[in-house]
Amino acid sequence: MIDEPRATVVKLTPDGRGAVAVLLVEGGEAAELVGRHFFGHSPEPLGSRPLNRILHGHWGSCGGEDVVVCRRSATEVEIQCHGGSAAAERIVADLAANGCALMDWREWIGSRESSRIRADARALLANVRTERTAAILLDQYLGALDAALARIDGYLEADDANAAQTGLQALVAHSSVGLHLVEPWRVAIAGPPNVGKSSLINALVGYRRSIVFDQPGTTRDVVTVATAIDGWPIELSDTAGLRASDDALESAGVELARRQLAAADCVVLIFDVTERWTDECESLIQDYPAAIVVLNKVDLLPDTEPARGQFGGCGAPPLLTSAVTNCGIDDLAATLVRRVVSHEPQPGDAVPFTPLQVEQVRAALDAVSRGDLSAARIQIQNAAGRVSRAKR
Repeated sequence: MIDEPRATVVKLTPDGRGAVAVLLVEGGEAAELVGRHFFGHSPEPLGSRPLNRILHGHWGSCGGEDVVVCRRSATEVEIQCHGGSAAAERIVADLAANGCALMDWREWIGSRESSRIRADARALLANVRTERTAAILLDQYLGALDAALARIDGYLEADDANAAQTGLQALVAHSSVGLHLVEPWRVAIAGPPNVGKSSLINALVGYRRSIVFDQPGTTRDVVTVATAIDGWPIELSDTAGLRASDDALESAGVELARRQLAAADCVVLIFDVTERWTDECESLIQDYPAAIVVLNKVDLLPDTEPARGQFGGCGAPPLLTSAVTNCGIDDLAATLVRRVVSHEPQPGDAVPFTPLQVEQVRAALDAVSRGDLSAARIQIQNAAGRVSRAKR
């Protein structure tokens, strides 16, 4: 028989070198367990102290870790200690030795929310990188996705397949954005050696991140940088120059670059506008027909506009840029956003934002297309985290 924990402890602040770490101890014996290790300025037991009274002291024997303790309720005690991992880990270890169980903060959040969607949204809000994506996720926390799934469930219950299909299609259209509210879109920057790929990345992010050196083949590994363009999180990858080579190290870099391109959400092919268009350049265009094509170093030409016509192998008209003068950098950034954000949600729109939600919504849409409304309802109710019986 496994003994029930006497209390639980959860770390509410993220790992890292923060100034303060916050722990919450919950359970009927929380005050007694914390009181075994907390030594304040008064000998009065912690359990008899008034609620919400902030108490300063130390953890352990005299000279131990400085802490601040507060009884939030009859079953909750908050502990604040120095940030980082050492102090919090010691407190957790001491509590665990006395029968206190460690709870993951995500599980703790889930136990306090009314729906799985709210719990997932609240947990992910801790990791969003931009105000724009936080606003979309906050809409889901406040009920946008729950409400949309409830409406679709109602349509299915009423055998209104057309309305359900329309609602599901709207959710699927927003799913790509939903999956990138926390995880950035991966954009691979590629092209022949020495065309200015690294310089263009530096221009896009606004500071020197990639190595720039006037020698072909300098970049042999994949260098990534996280940034935000128009409020959307994007990870740019600076890859090795794509060309045939007998050098083993350079060939390995090219192979790594090819794998990065295959995994990317968007590919940007960079070419030097001052160089002759070759069969190798044409081959790259054929290999990546959906790529955004950029002709760089237009500052070296007396007239930039005729340069577009020199590269007839490109499908759509290429973008003209200069990493030196910043010419065309804004256009490139805007083109990137249009390419990755195909359906931009409006305020209050429902957006599925976890892989499981997207999978269940797509499965529901597929079931509706087959005419199996019962199966679609099961998927919708699973996505919403509800446990009600679907109509037979």
